[in-house]
Amino acid sequence: MANQRWVPDRRDVIWIDFNPHAGSEIGIAVRSLVISPRAFNERTSIVIGLPMTHAEQHESNPFAVPWTGAKGEVGYIVANQPKSFDWQARAAKPHPWKRAPEGVFDQTCETLNQIISICE
Repeated sequence: MANQRWVPDRRDVIWIDFNPHAGSEIGIAVRSLVISPRAFNERTSIVIGLPMTHAEQHESNPFAVPWTGAKGEVGYIVANQPKSFDWQARAAKPHPWKRAPEGVFDQTCETLNQIISICE
C-alpha cells in the first residue's frame, strides 16, 4: 500500500498554530474544525477553519457551537472567528478527536451562515 500524504479535509479536527494573534483573537496552537474541502486544502496549502476552545466565556456566545467530547468535556467551535492559514507552514496535524459529527458540523455551518450568509 502506498504511503499517502495526510491532507486535512472538511469536518476534520486539527492542531494548528494560530500565532501571531491580536486582540480577542484566539491564539497559540489550538484545535480547529476544518470547513474547507480536501481538494482545496491540498491544491492551495491553505485550510479554512474555525477555532475550538474550552474557554467557558463562549458558553454565552451565540456564535459558539458546543460539542461534548467522548470523555464528557465540553468544547466550543467558535464560528465568529473563521481563519485561513497555510496548514503546511504552520505544521498542522490531526487531532485525536478526528472528525466532527455530521450534526455538529451542520449546526456549525448554519451558525457561520448567520454571520456571512454564503448559502441563501
